Amino acid sequence: MARPRSFDRDAALEQAMRAFWAQGYEQTSISDLTRAMGIAPPSLYAAFGDKRRLFDEAVARYQSDAGAPVRQGLAADTARGAVERMLRVAATEYTRDDTPQGCFILSEPLLGDERARSDGALRDRLQRGVDAGELPAGTDVATLAAFYGSVLNGMSARARDGAGVDELRNVAELALRAWPTAVP
Repeated sequence: MARPRSFDRDAALEQAMRAFWAQGYEQTSISDLTRAMGIAPPSLYAAFGDKRRLFDEAVARYQSDAGAPVRQGLAADTARGAVERMLRVAATEYTRDDTPQGCFILSEPLLGDERARSDGALRDRLQRGVDAGELPAGTDVATLAAFYGSVLNGMSARARDGAGVDELRNVAELALRAWPTAVP
């Protein structure tokens, strides 16, 4: 008969997410994880399977909680509102004192598929903006999405290097000045 779990799985997952976010998948050892989670290796394996499955759960948790900039941005009523919200939320979220700095998805090399999905969602939102007349006809949606994705990536990197919320807000404001307008 298996013994009942003697730890809070959800709290342990939160700590694993933070360890992966701060150090990256490759640099985070099982020892790092068990220390952060406050459990022994057998408990980690029993509850989560292996390091990769734990990582996958940690990524899903991040996306449902801390991965707010893209999700919140895409919910805006207009294409410009989506980008504006994305950048402003990122400035705040990437510099929080109670989490690792920057964006887990943007900084983790293993998450290229997740970044591609976010990029595609941003392109789709911008295309809807063109279709609705919010952006000039003929706007190069792929390049515009790449530009704002690059701004987010840069904001994440700056936050990981210690930039504060005011700097990132200024970057966001400057990036918003590049928003395409109709040519008279």
